[in-house]
Amino acid sequence: MNETTPETDRSAATGRVADRYGDTGPRRGGARRPRWIVFALGAVVVLLGLVVAYVGYRQFGPKDIQPDELGYSVVNDSRVDVHFKVTRTHPERPAVCFVRAMDADGNELGRREVLIPPSKSGTVEVDVPVRSTARPANGNVYGCGGNVPAYLRAS
Repeated sequence: MNETTPETDRSAATGRVADRYGDTGPRRGGARRPRWIVFALGAVVVLLGLVVAYVGYRQFGPKDIQPDELGYSVVNDSRVDVHFKVTRTHPERPAVCFVRAMDADGNELGRREVLIPPSKSGTVEVDVPVRSTARPANGNVYGCGGNVPAYLRAS
């Protein structure tokens, strides 16, 4: 008489499953990877993610001097007035902005450097006339910075 115990039944069932689907136990494919490798790889992935986030923030995050174009008006064939505001984290420091007159194709027709003097307000609005070599189609702010050239500084 064949007696079966729960252990032999479990062993037989495991064998049938392995025959049908293949052995998926930890012995398959050789030895298991040490656990520290998994944690080390996870730490490397997290560290790389933090580096990418930091570089992205430095490159595309808020700037110390941020210009915002509010509009422009073409005055005549040789002049456009550009209206913009400048927001600074340190309004007590002067800034310089580059304002351009552009034609319909995006070519620069004129440029002007504008001194933004120190103020008590973090945001100031500025109206700037820009002369051009031909009829401008629009005007814009190319950019702003904190390195004010000596010839623009107030004496």
